[in-house]
Amino acid sequence: MRETMRELADKVALVVGAGCVGDGMGNGRATALTFARAGAVVVCADINIASARETVRLIRDEGGLADAVALDVTLESEVRSVVDAVIDTYGRIDVLDNNVGIASVGGVTELDEAEWDRVFAVNLKGTFFTMKHVIPRMVEQGGGAIVNISSVAGIRWSGVPYASYSASKAGLNHLTRTTAREWARHQVRVNAVLPGLMKTPMVTTNGLGDAYDSSSVEAMWAKRDAQVPMGRMGTAWDVAQAALFLAGDRSKYITGIELVVDGGVALGPAQ
Repeated sequence: MRETMRELADKVALVVGAGCVGDGMGNGRATALTFARAGAVVVCADINIASARETVRLIRDEGGLADAVALDVTLESEVRSVVDAVIDTYGRIDVLDNNVGIASVGGVTELDEAEWDRVFAVNLKGTFFTMKHVIPRMVEQGGGAIVNISSVAGIRWSGVPYASYSASKAGLNHLTRTTAREWARHQVRVNAVLPGLMKTPMVTTNGLGDAYDSSSVEAMWAKRDAQVPMGRMGTAWDVAQAALFLAGDRSKYITGIELVVDGGVALGPAQ
């Protein structure tokens, strides 16, 4: 196990979306690994159980503790069953990290209703279901930390017509704030991380290449780097470190915030 601050020692973390779209290191997988390195027992949930198991393998190869479970967050019955199973096995859930998200390129004049509904079901309803079933458990145990992975697209134009994605993430931001306020006196903290332009496998699978009018993935990466004031995209590890901060005691007096992790994108164009 790598040397690190054991700030999540003796805690149980449920990372929803702990697999990865395609090969490589997505936000959920990096977060699960980071939580394990910080001492947590990590339950890796993903609709793709093979991908979740790969995350578990990576954690165990470093000496960490983790299990994998299949989960479709759009089905409340599955969410309830997974939460119950984690409680039955480990007795508590100290950290809930909601990393599930899909993007569909298209503005309001281009998207059809089914695609709009699909994005909202995954990006917003899924988090509603997980918080609905985890928060009562956290209240019973005296508190906990929830980290919702949103997006800078929820607060500004991203440069790509992402109507359903942007609207769902804006909804997630406000759901985070209102839920944080409702449960603050029960010591349940709810915060959001808003990644900007990230270099993760998901970006290559959702049609962004066409939106950027790029001849290759490398050309798209170059265009995205140029959009960032710091001159480069972020990585999944940048999101994971932000999630770790909000999950642990360093942020024990912080709730209801939107932690922007974007290299300055939200401040304005790079040039």
